[in-house]
Amino acid sequence: MINCILKERYYAPVPESCCPGRGLMAAELHPRSGKLIGLSNSNRTAQRNQPVQEFNHGLVLSREPLRDRDVFTVRIDKKVNSWSGSIEIGVTALDPAALDFPSSATGLKGGSWIVSGCSVLRDGRSVLEEYGRDLDQLAEGDRVGIQRSARGELHLWVNGQDCGAAASGLPPRLWAVVDLYGKCTQVTVVSCEPPPPSAEREITEREAEREDEEDDEDEEEVVVCSHSRPDKFPNNLDTNNSPAGNGGAGLGAMTGGMTTNDALLFHEKCGTLIKLSNNNKTAERRRPLDEFNNGVVMTNRPLRHNEMFEIRIDKLVDKWSGSIEIGVTTHNPNNLDYPATMTNLRSGTIMMSGCGILTNGKGTRREYCEFSLDELQEGDHIGLMRKASGALHFYINGIDQGVAAAQTPGVVYGVVDLYGMAVKVTIVHNHNHSDRLRRNNAIMRALSPDVGRPRPSLSLTPDPEGPDRLLFHPNCGQKAAIISDGRTALRPHATDDFNHGVVLSSRPLRSNEVFQVRIDKMVDKWAGSIEIGVTTHNPAYLQLPSTMTNLRSGTWMMTGNGVMHNGTTILDEYGHNLDRLKAGDTVGVVRKEDGSLHFFVNGVAQGPAAWNVPPSVYAVVDLYGQAAQATIMDDMDLPPLPEDSSEGPMAMSPGSPCSVAGANTANDLRFHQLHGTNAVITNGGRTALRQNCRSEFNDAIVISNRCLRDGELFEIIIQKMVDRWSGSIEAGVTAIRPEELEFPNTMTDIDYDTWMLSGTAIMQDGNTMRNNYGCDLDSLTTGSRIGMMRSATGDLHYYINGVDQGVACTGLPTEVYAVIDLYGQCVQVSITSSSGPLDNSLCTSNITEKSFPIHSPVAGVAHRLHSKHGKNVVLLGEGCQAVRVGGYAHGIVFSAKELKTDELFEVKIDEVDEQWCGSLHVGLTTLAPPELPSCPLSGLSPSLPQLRAKVTWLLCGSEVRRNGLLQRQNYGCSLDRLMVGNRVGVKRCSDDTMHIFIDGEDMGPAATAVAKNVYAVLDLYGRVTAVSIVSSSVMEDMESIKAPSLSSDSCSEGEEDSSPSEPCALVPTVMAFLENHGKNIQLSNQNLTAARVSSYNQGLLVTAQPLARQQLFQFQIDRLNPSWTSSLSLGVIGHSPDRLNFPSTACCLKRSAWLLQRDSVFHNSLKICENYGPNLDTCPEGTVLGLLVDANSCLHLYVNGMDQGVAAQDIPSPCYPLIDLYGQCEQVNTMSVGGESGEARCQGDMEKADMVDGIKESVCWTPPPEVNPNKTCEYQALCSRFKDLLTLPDGYFNEDAKYNLCYCESCHKLRGDEAYYKRGEPPRDYALPFGWCCFALRTKSHCEVSNALKKWHIAYHGTSVGALRRTLDHSQLMSGTSSIFSVSPVKTEGPNGYSEPEENSAPGREVPRVQLSPTMRYSGLEIFAPKVQFRDPRSHRCHQAQVGFQVCVRPGSYKVGPQTLGASEPLDPRFSNTEIEWITKEQGGTLLYGLLIRVE
Repeated sequence: MINCILKERYYAPVPESCCPGRGLMAAELHPRSGKLIGLSNSNRTAQRNQPVQEFNHGLVLSREPLRDRDVFTVRIDKKVNSWSGSIEIGVTALDPAALDFPSSATGLKGGSWIVSGCSVLRDGRSVLEEYGRDLDQLAEGDRVGIQRSARGELHLWVNGQDCGAAASGLPPRLWAVVDLYGKCTQVTVVSCEPPPPSAEREITEREAEREDEEDDEDEEEVVVCSHSRPDKFPNNLDTNNSPAGNGGAGLGAMTGGMTTNDALLFHEKCGTLIKLSNNNKTAERRRPLDEFNNGVVMTNRPLRHNEMFEIRIDKLVDKWSGSIEIGVTTHNPNNLDYPATMTNLRSGTIMMSGCGILTNGKGTRREYCEFSLDELQEGDHIGLMRKASGALHFYINGIDQGVAAAQTPGVVYGVVDLYGMAVKVTIVHNHNHSDRLRRNNAIMRALSPDVGRPRPSLSLTPDPEGPDRLLFHPNCGQKAAIISDGRTALRPHATDDFNHGVVLSSRPLRSNEVFQVRIDKMVDKWAGSIEIGVTTHNPAYLQLPSTMTNLRSGTWMMTGNGVMHNGTTILDEYGHNLDRLKAGDTVGVVRKEDGSLHFFVNGVAQGPAAWNVPPSVYAVVDLYGQAAQATIMDDMDLPPLPEDSSEGPMAMSPGSPCSVAGANTANDLRFHQLHGTNAVITNGGRTALRQNCRSEFNDAIVISNRCLRDGELFEIIIQKMVDRWSGSIEAGVTAIRPEELEFPNTMTDIDYDTWMLSGTAIMQDGNTMRNNYGCDLDSLTTGSRIGMMRSATGDLHYYINGVDQGVACTGLPTEVYAVIDLYGQCVQVSITSSSGPLDNSLCTSNITEKSFPIHSPVAGVAHRLHSKHGKNVVLLGEGCQAVRVGGYAHGIVFSAKELKTDELFEVKIDEVDEQWCGSLHVGLTTLAPPELPSCPLSGLSPSLPQLRAKVTWLLCGSEVRRNGLLQRQNYGCSLDRLMVGNRVGVKRCSDDTMHIFIDGEDMGPAATAVAKNVYAVLDLYGRVTAVSIVSSSVMEDMESIKAPSLSSDSCSEGEEDSSPSEPCALVPTVMAFLENHGKNIQLSNQNLTAARVSSYNQGLLVTAQPLARQQLFQFQIDRLNPSWTSSLSLGVIGHSPDRLNFPSTACCLKRSAWLLQRDSVFHNSLKICENYGPNLDTCPEGTVLGLLVDANSCLHLYVNGMDQGVAAQDIPSPCYPLIDLYGQCEQVNTMSVGGESGEARCQGDMEKADMVDGIKESVCWTPPPEVNPNKTCEYQALCSRFKDLLTLPDGYFNEDAKYNLCYCESCHKLRGDEAYYKRGEPPRDYALPFGWCCFALRTKSHCEVSNALKKWHIAYHGTSVGALRRTLDHSQLMSGTSSIFSVSPVKTEGPNGYSEPEENSAPGREVPRVQLSPTMRYSGLEIFAPKVQFRDPRSHRCHQAQVGFQVCVRPGSYKVGPQTLGASEPLDPRFSNTEIEWITKEQGGTLLYGLLIRVE
């Protein structure tokens, strides 16, 4: 065993008495300090003023120079979390008495050593990257000190522990420096004295040991003993002996002479093709174009707990697939036989490959994170860390990707596999991304030319004629170049790449100095364009990102027409849209003396964009997307600064019209500081939002800060909506001054001097003046723009997305204020730059990515695209627009949700690129986008025809394909011919067919047998590069935008076989309405009748008495107003209504309320049940509705006396019936006992003639007139218009329209129809024709008609449109009918078994075979009832229709047989496939009763 030999040298502490002239140094701070510092406690405590607003100017120095061995120690008293970075400490040779204090310690020059974070800087330049403890991690109460040793070395002390030598060669006369930077706001000096003898003895021993090593460098014994090679570690290394974050002091003590700063390096033993350099911090794979593997490298020592191992990708090649892989292994590199690739190891190895995790070479997590290592670019960072808990985390560009493995062994080495595209990497010691940016910021501040330098006089505004002319810095983005002596920047290969074009100014901007560039060249291949701004980062030391908005510190950028700070949007609507600029346009930026940031477009100031921007910022231009070249403009070309009329951040609104026009703030349109209680005004008065938007729906009125001038447009854009409420934004004007307005709940409550647009209604002083105005505010979506203008003649105009909707009302006073009510769904709006005089509103483009018109004919929520898409696609406008930003493929996008039956998904083509061939592909797919991997950029097919993971139907050109296989040619119009503005849609119809729509025209069925759960899918392929959605999904939860729909006014088709006994025991109770009710309600008839006398809401009423259990409360709808949409709702409340403050609608009740609305049930405004009962919006006049709470506390709805079943449970007692007379419903009347209540009769009360063999008669044959008013629902009206197009004589149809029955979902539910009934003698089942509309035929008077109505069976017969007239002419199904299915001549066979030729057959030999079915699910199939296309004469939309007959069939005249289509699945659940087809040969065996029509 070789012993270590040390020279016997001992440095004993020297007592003060032995040092003549040495006294204790005063532990105080110098009275001169940074400009924000306040001293107290006899100059022992320093505090930085304005700690939340300012992060620097907190520099303090010791009162006296440091003496050797004295540790100047301070205690951290206070910290804040507003900033990054924290305390910095060090020494300087500069005398504080004559020092011009810089903004931070890293700005000190002339012999200064500063410890910042875990780095050591000398005169602002980094000399040691990894040292000691990270000062940023210290907490309140921690102590930190600085010392100059007797050997002239700098030592940092943290909580009494020496962190080792940070620097050497220090001069003898130094002052201690403390910088209260960032989070650190207060410190106190606690001591300035030598360390304890024990601690100092350790220092002297280490110094002596280093001296011995210097004297005996050739002695091998010392080398071995000191373990100076950090790559020789035992396998059982106990890393717990090394406290995390202390620089490895514990580990160094364990290993003898190892230094405390044993930074991670690559091990000398590595893969066969690896070449190490840069002191083993850089690894490169040799022959990268010839070999793709054998590039494994490992760390020189095991990783400590919570220690980050991070690398930077320096070089990639495009030849191979796959890329870098990184992970950990338990194998010691000294003993490892390196494999060709690390995933070949079958033990002790965890690797991240692509976006998955492999353990011992086998995949354990396929979709670990959203990033794929194969997609990373040069300059990206990858890191990993083993936590103390054993969890392994990976980091991409500083972002934690979460736990990759839960139980990682205690001793692991970092490992990197330079595989495939990855060629060269470098270990990054300043691994923390935010720390790295902060240190770059510190270096930048240190090198700023105008800080930290002692000079006689400091000029805050340097001479503009000086020699330091503004140029571009030579350090620029990877794809950028600087030419023309630094005045021009360009992307030489702008058509190949769209980013990596960042350039910065060569020096910081002075206050009020305008930096302006001219766009010289643009390309039209990409989306997006130039971006401009400022940054605190010095370009000389900044690792330039691919785009400047990726930086997360010290950066302000204008991008598009928004402003971003540190990568986060702070202004959505600001100034001119930079993406609309052309070659020759100019953009500029200036930081003013007050710290405000302004942008210029073509010399026009856009207003303040940000405040409190620090001084010494560099101008930055990002040549992104279309922008290919820009040149700095001369001073003579720069625009003048706008006049300073503001006094603070809120004095002028960013991006206001006045700032564009150069006017003062008095002319700036913005929101007034007075507003509703739930409203919040931000963004300098340009943005208004409703707080607590999911719990509050009103009290959010905002008003303009001044009157509108004649012809001046006040326009806002909807930025945020929620789908929780009904109703939406309301807009208008008022003559009431904001100071005199007592803000109500909603602006329509004001009864004087106010004009509002609510939905489609124009209201004056709370009363409706006009319905069906040209636009519907309730149908607007996010991105829509609404404007108001008072003309010089006093007319009020509304503008939707820039389009004038016409005169809304006239006679307005001269001074009116614009009013916005953030009601219901609308949560946030901002004033657009179009606001101002209308003549100037179109001078700049205000069409943003979020601002696009919705052309869907169906009011509802605009469709969205799914967030998972092809790798060349970028989604804009909150998923409403898709742009392909590169290549010609990889442009697949999906609908965000599955399409419902008959739901149209439609897009408009926005951009085409003629350099490519091919065009848009569209179709349906069973591939669910949520099931795609988290990193789908590499998982999706390049084009839609290649998407075959799941079944996909698509239209490619004019070819229909299924999973890429050709199914049909020459279908409709070819998609290859589409141009900008054309619309393309896809729909899955109820008959399982896919239909393609081009410009709203149905091209017919493209594919059949389409699955139910499908998504719309599009492929931005070839020429088509951008599309935007123009379709909407029908909104089921928002009553205010639902189109008016009236139900059929006919009676029930039939009843159950036996009458229920429960209704017989129900006794309707007369219950009067309470005097406390909605403001628009008027009671009459002893409070038994309630009417809404104005508007469409504020119509709530409750009963005066609670509803007892088993007690039926009923009322009748007396009057409907078709001018409105939606209709009444009803329910119960569980608290006394005497003092209830009624909201505008029942859906706003939030406490103990159960509500039946349309066909849904709500509890406290939350939907708890769907598809319950009939749609209440379709109830016609005369409908009787009832409420009952049974003995089990369950709520029931009764419609015309029929129980619809349990709607809700656990209803409290007592409860009060509630009715909301909303929309169409204007008057109701409670039913009196014995009145026309419409309750069901008990079976015991029926006449004997009503029963046939114990089977109740169907009431549809003799409908009671009181429940069949002559009205129709919209579907019935559509079917009726199709019937009119058939030009059939009216004489064939029953004159009484009340016998026409609609079997749409709303109508049959409203009547309470069952799906199946029995009929005839003997009784036989038949199904009601749900989905069809029946028009009663006139039956001829002959003796069998009466028997047929009662004793014959019911069946259905599908036929073609061409066969209708002949069938009706003969009043029965007969031979010769041209129906595809109904009649087929059967030839009789001759004696030899052969059929006679058709031309020789006698007419009497033909036997007609009429095929029928008891269900239209069989007879209505397309093979029997072929579809025809027609255009609705009212809506001009194309539809498809089918026809059939409802017939009475004589019992015994037909044979029951199996279906003849070869179907394997049951066609109807009630009828077996072996009994679903009836065949009759008897003439006169059928009687036509009704014509059936179905329209799609």
